Amino acid sequence: MVFDLESVSGHGVSDRGFALGFEAGSGTGKWGGEGLDFLQATTKGAGGLVFSSLTDGVARGVETLGDTVSETFFEPVIRLGVTGLARSGKTVFITSLVANLLDRGRMGQLVAASEGRIEAAFLQPQPDDTVPRFDYETHLAALTGPEPHWPDSTRAISELRLSLRVRPSGLLSGLQGPRTVHLDIVDYPGEWLLDLGLLDKSFAEWSREVLARIEPRDEADAYRAAVRDVDPAGDLDEVQAKGLSATFTGYLHAARGAGYHDCTPGRFLLPGDLDGSPVLTFAPLPEAERPGRRSLWRAFERRFEAYKSRVVKPFFRDHFSRIDRQVVLVDALGAIHAGPRAVEDMRAGLADILTAFRPGRNAFLTRLLLGKRVEKILFAATKADHLHHTQHPQLTAIMEALTGDASDRAQFAGAMTQAMSLASLRATTEEQVRHDGRELDCVRGRLLETGRQAAFYPGALPDDPAQLLGPARQGADAWLDQDYQVMKFAPAPLSLRAGDGPPHIRLDRAAQFLIGDRL
Repeated sequence: MVFDLESVSGHGVSDRGFALGFEAGSGTGKWGGEGLDFLQATTKGAGGLVFSSLTDGVARGVETLGDTVSETFFEPVIRLGVTGLARSGKTVFITSLVANLLDRGRMGQLVAASEGRIEAAFLQPQPDDTVPRFDYETHLAALTGPEPHWPDSTRAISELRLSLRVRPSGLLSGLQGPRTVHLDIVDYPGEWLLDLGLLDKSFAEWSREVLARIEPRDEADAYRAAVRDVDPAGDLDEVQAKGLSATFTGYLHAARGAGYHDCTPGRFLLPGDLDGSPVLTFAPLPEAERPGRRSLWRAFERRFEAYKSRVVKPFFRDHFSRIDRQVVLVDALGAIHAGPRAVEDMRAGLADILTAFRPGRNAFLTRLLLGKRVEKILFAATKADHLHHTQHPQLTAIMEALTGDASDRAQFAGAMTQAMSLASLRATTEEQVRHDGRELDCVRGRLLETGRQAAFYPGALPDDPAQLLGPARQGADAWLDQDYQVMKFAPAPLSLRAGDGPPHIRLDRAAQFLIGDRL
């Protein structure tokens, strides 16, 4: 809640979050294709599954051989995947990262930049002509223009190539000239990544899990009511099928808006050119006994399998399996504000995300025979600028706790993981506001909804993450002694000096972890 300074004077202050409002200036406060897809969708039995997996593996192996030879003997390529759960700031992260690699004045923690070994950075056409280009210029203009605003969020896969001309370091510096390192940034919705978990499930298993999960959620009231009136073993009625699918999609949108992250199938939320197609016209059903071939159950079962084979598998085969560094962005503050159930849902979602990765080291033969592995995974809590820097260690600790199980499994497989808090674009400044004899560490920025300036105190995050994760795992409805607040800030107008990219918090450290060893 936002208050004017006068309206809050004389009121007690606890650790509950609130905002202090004032006027600005006051000084206060691929071998793939349709034939293969058809084979995958129609082959039955264990032998068919093995054959399908082998053909996918051979295809990836052939492609990987070309990539590996090219990268080893010519110009190295780092494929960096950027994903995140809803409202985590993927577009802003990529835009600011590219801008700060082009103009490296604020990249002091990127060693190659601080040592002056990056001689040039420039954008090039991406190597894959079938993938849309990440619209960097438009997004940068939105963030840095006269009236800055947040760019549109990720709705489909896109790609951008940034090339860096780098001088070698150490003993090779006097023997070898500069080399070019290509950074291919692949932006894709986190909802698509969660879909990879569907590949190991049957329609019956998926239906049971979803119906059990949504049982206590108010957002699913309409769908639960709709599915109660349905006979899964009855004959398919296309009007009824479309109605069920639409109602289930409505639930998914409402659940995402409420802070839940288990919102699959992801293409129901971001359908693109599949909107209205049968492959997106299904929903979870109570299990039917001996359903007939023409029943609603069998129709939805076929569509579920088609969704896996025609939508999910091509994404994994053509894009995801080629990534070797990965960023997972998380709006942890938003989940904390939404309450314990949202935090537990986020923790489970992050664990599910990691199961989609193939963590490990990319030795030459490993890449040739098995395809690329994800060597490094960064879990980043975004919007750190919404907190005073004195609370950043607590936010990082919460992020480490949320991703602890996932990180342990990745490191066991040979991948490196790290958790941190960052702000891709800093939208606030810090200040202290005195209230009721107490100095509060606040952040000040331009409110997204009203455009006016406000100082904001979100509440004190606990030093021990267990104070949040404990109630979350226990299914508590609310925090016992806190009311963590969030505020939506608009990007601040910028006046950038020559050679400086947009202001950020720890974006240079993130870049060093992800690509520093390759520079």
